[in-house]
Amino acid sequence: MRLPALLLGPALLLTACTSGGAASVSDTASDAGSSARPDTPAAVLRVAEQPASVLAGSSPAELATATSTALYESAPLVLVAAENDAAAQEQAAGLAASTGAPLLLLPVSGTVTVAVAVADELARLEPSTVLAYGQPVADWAEGLELDADVEQVDASAPDLPELDRPEPAGSTVVLVPPGVDSAAAQATARAAGAQVLPVAVTDPRADGALGTQLAELAPDRVLGLGSAFGDDERFAYTVAAARTGVELPGGGQLILPGKRYIALYGHPGSKALGVLGEQGPQASVSRAAELAGQYAAVRSDATFVPTFEIITTVADSAAGADGDYSSESTLEHLKPYIDAAAANGVYVVLDLQPGYTDFLTQAKLYEELLALPNVGLALDPEWRLAPGQRHMRQIGRVSAAEVNATADWLAALVRERALPQKLLLLHQFKTFMLEDRASIVADRPELAVITQMDGHGAPSTKLETWRAILQDPPAGMTFGWKNFYDEDSPTLSPAATMAVEPTPVFVSYQ
Repeated sequence: MRLPALLLGPALLLTACTSGGAASVSDTASDAGSSARPDTPAAVLRVAEQPASVLAGSSPAELATATSTALYESAPLVLVAAENDAAAQEQAAGLAASTGAPLLLLPVSGTVTVAVAVADELARLEPSTVLAYGQPVADWAEGLELDADVEQVDASAPDLPELDRPEPAGSTVVLVPPGVDSAAAQATARAAGAQVLPVAVTDPRADGALGTQLAELAPDRVLGLGSAFGDDERFAYTVAAARTGVELPGGGQLILPGKRYIALYGHPGSKALGVLGEQGPQASVSRAAELAGQYAAVRSDATFVPTFEIITTVADSAAGADGDYSSESTLEHLKPYIDAAAANGVYVVLDLQPGYTDFLTQAKLYEELLALPNVGLALDPEWRLAPGQRHMRQIGRVSAAEVNATADWLAALVRERALPQKLLLLHQFKTFMLEDRASIVADRPELAVITQMDGHGAPSTKLETWRAILQDPPAGMTFGWKNFYDEDSPTLSPAATMAVEPTPVFVSYQ
């Protein structure tokens, strides 16, 4: 069977291939009845609609179809091979590279739905010629009743010259995670002029070198190949953050894993509220770094990040002008510590003790600070009062709905500003303090949610509290510990604290 001639670019003609060998260009022109070459349009590529999106799918056929759909508006030549025919795929990939034609795969063991999706994509591309690798593929394509010539490719690829590629529609990078069978999808991506980058992770924020590379390439869009990258919203955020190249104290753009936080707790200028207030900003930096160094001497399996946990709104015995029994710090009062932390690789957590108001209302007061990459948020339900309650008379509590509303707002801030992941710390030493804790959403990509056991007393008492708060956490929640210099008897050493199981990822000192 003779393959029809097909022009994909100015003065570029596909030579024909027959079962007995390849015909010459002059033979093909003669068959056409004229030496003039037909004016067949090249493939048309799609202009990016979003700066980052996921090519969803898990099977080779799904990924190949998704890649074609994302990158091609139309294609006069489409290549189709069987999903289980590696030799045919390799042969077709070479032709895709030279012609700029997409390569689709016919599933052989997948669902009917996948095969229908491939057929729909083939029809959408509106090819004038389909090269089918193998008789079963050719029979399938013929049965679709396409307005195209379906030509079977048997033992060898068509003898084609190197052809012009389609005109690019902006620059595209396709990220390919490990363990994904995506040779056909990658061939299609390269045929469309995209740069294919193998990556070791499915969260671009976890690879600093990748973030640097994306920043240097500055592509118009980034595509993640496969459902392992999550949904479009998650992927778009992680790519945007990675491209900034902004890193957290301790390195990278993720709070966890691989790092543990050692914090001084307190309020600037107040020795009575914790050790952070016992010295000024620069001395606090030195003290936090020295404390983190003690932990690093005990454990070498993590980076220990010096941290400030700043009581930002202080539980008050007086109602105050706003009647909420909470004294809100000014930005000017906090900034010397924030600035010193930023200049010296110290992470900061702003701790809220809201009284009668809610956590979200107070968090919004400090949006300017929370928009900084090294500043996270802590919610302390002990000081969240119900009507009629007073501090030190009752232990407060907070609903999962209020925690989630605050976390939603904080996550949106992180997304909108393409910030590195942010720490959200939840204090707890009584199970009732976090009402319906199982309903707290703790697996947002923008946030690392850590519940801190901040009970005090003898080690046995603290361990009993620790075991209680470890029970039935929501997905994504990890745990931290608090040491008290005065109220614990004795205060655990860094070695003893790191011996607690599971190992706390956040340790603060009051």
